[in-house]
Amino acid sequence: MTHALQDDALMIAGRAYRSRLLVGTGKYRDFAETAEALEASGAEIVTVAVRRVNLGQDPSIPSLLDALPPNRYTLLPNTAGCYTADEAVRTLRLARELLDDHRLVKLEVLGDAETLFPNMRETFKAAEVLVKEGFDVMVYCADDPIAARELEGIGCCAIMPLASLIGSGMGILNPWNLRLIIEQAKVPVLVDAGVGTASDAAIAMEMGCDGVLMNTAIAKAQRPVLMAHAMKYAVEAGRAAFLAGRMPRRFYSGTPSSPGEGLLTPLKA
Repeated sequence: MTHALQDDALMIAGRAYRSRLLVGTGKYRDFAETAEALEASGAEIVTVAVRRVNLGQDPSIPSLLDALPPNRYTLLPNTAGCYTADEAVRTLRLARELLDDHRLVKLEVLGDAETLFPNMRETFKAAEVLVKEGFDVMVYCADDPIAARELEGIGCCAIMPLASLIGSGMGILNPWNLRLIIEQAKVPVLVDAGVGTASDAAIAMEMGCDGVLMNTAIAKAQRPVLMAHAMKYAVEAGRAAFLAGRMPRRFYSGTPSSPGEGLLTPLKA
């Protein structure tokens, strides 16, 4: 990693992170593959679905925490599988108890089981309660600039608009809305959902996103660990390109890449 990127920290709820890639822990073959892929990704923040994995709720079965030591990763409990504000709030209160008063959480309240599109009315309700209770809320939302602004106004510490539907791998379908969200936000904006391959992650970062969260794109790749490597480098490359500033686009410009002045005179035969 270049010196410029080493000094380029992602700030979430007052804490600095070197990696701008956040990854999920679901859909892997087993905990061993989960651990190997997360290590390859270089991620420091990993999401855990409180309603779908064992974080100590059931001592009779293996805990995901055995593969994710808290001293290595910042855990991000999420509300995957919740369809109402009340469900989401109860789930994150449970996570706070299981993880010793852990406050950094990811809120997602789904609208239906087929598309997993967010229910924004319930998301607003849950966000208001959680922020008042002292949670640091990173929030999954529609790619709606007005909704994103309202969530920031409520006090969410990061806005996480979808690029396309969860698990679709379709990439960024509405770059214009995403750009509007980025331009107006005063908190980090991270693409959440829809990334399919490394180029999708790089494009998001080149646009100015502060980070990318993904799960299916890595876990369901034919070689998850190798894809995790690819995503790590894609996020770094996209961020570097954003910081560098791309050249202006020119329509049918014939400007040569080498200077035209002072050309050497060809030798005569």
